[in-house]
Amino acid sequence: MTTSYLRGLFLRGPGLLALLLVGLVLPAPAQDTAVEPVRVIAIFAHPDDGDYKMGGTAALMAQMGHQVKFLSLTNGDAGHYKEGGGVLGKRRRAEAKEAARRLGIEEYEVLDYHDAELMPTLNVRLDVIRAIREWDADVVLGLRPNDYHPDHRNAGKVVQDASYMVQVPNVAPDTPPTASNPVFLYMQDGFTKPYPFEPDIAVAIDDVFETKVDGLDAHVSQMYEWLPWIGGYIDEVPEGTEARRAWLEQRYRARSGVSPDVRQSLEKWYGSQRAQEVQYAEAFEIAEYGYQPSDAEIRQLFPMLAE
Repeated sequence: MTTSYLRGLFLRGPGLLALLLVGLVLPAPAQDTAVEPVRVIAIFAHPDDGDYKMGGTAALMAQMGHQVKFLSLTNGDAGHYKEGGGVLGKRRRAEAKEAARRLGIEEYEVLDYHDAELMPTLNVRLDVIRAIREWDADVVLGLRPNDYHPDHRNAGKVVQDASYMVQVPNVAPDTPPTASNPVFLYMQDGFTKPYPFEPDIAVAIDDVFETKVDGLDAHVSQMYEWLPWIGGYIDEVPEGTEARRAWLEQRYRARSGVSPDVRQSLEKWYGSQRAQEVQYAEAFEIAEYGYQPSDAEIRQLFPMLAE
C-alpha cells in the first residue's frame, strides 16, 4: 500500500501487539477518526501543464485538506513570441506561484531546465526521484510519453524511469527512499498512438470549474499571449483583465465536454444518476508501473469519489 497508509499501520500495530504479548487488559482508547492527508505530486514539462490537466482535481483535494504539489521540470523560457530567456522564465515562475495560490495547493515548484530542451537524462531523473521522495508522495501524476511536444514526451518518460527507482536506496542516496511504491497515474490526453488514453479514474470538477479557470488565468503569458499567437486567434483576445477572464472561461467551457469513455468512468465512481449530471471532469489512467491500487484504495486516495 502507499507510504502514508503503511506509516499508519506501523504506528498502530506495535503498541497493540505489545499489549497482547504481556496479557494486559486495558480500556479501549478513544478511536482516532482523523484522516491522514493524501500527498499528491503532479510532474510535467511546463508551468501551466498541470493546471490544464488536473487543476480542478488539485483544487478539490486542497479543499478537503490534502497536500498537493505541482512540479514543472522546465522554466518555460521559450514559450512566447516576443519574450524569452531569463525574463520570461522569471515571469512564468511568478505566474505559477499565483496559480498555486488561486488553486489552494501547497506548492508549485519550477525547475531551471530550459523550455524546448528537456531530455530524459540521468540528472533530470534524479531530480524527479528526489522530488517524489521529499514530498513523501502517495500519488504521482505524470504525462504519457506520447505527445506532440518533445518536452511533454520526455517529462512523461522521466517519471516512468523514476517509478521503480524511488524505492532503491543506492539511487540518489542523499535522499531516503520511499517506504513503498506510490501509485503512478497518467493525466489525460487525446493522443491515440500507440494506444489511446484509458480513463480508469474520473473526477467531477463542476464545483471547482471556475477555480480551475482562475488558475489558468494566472498564466497570463500563456492564456492571453503565447497560446493565442501560436494558435492563430490572438485577435480574439479582449482588452482588460475582467473581459479576458470571461473570454477564457467561455472558451474553456466550450472545449471541456465529457467524452463517452470518461462518462462511463464517472458512472463507475459516482453512480449513473450523478454521472449524467456532470458537465466537467478530469480523468487519470493507472500506470502499469508503481503500486496497483484496488477500487477501495482509489477511493481513499481520491476522497471525493467516496462521497
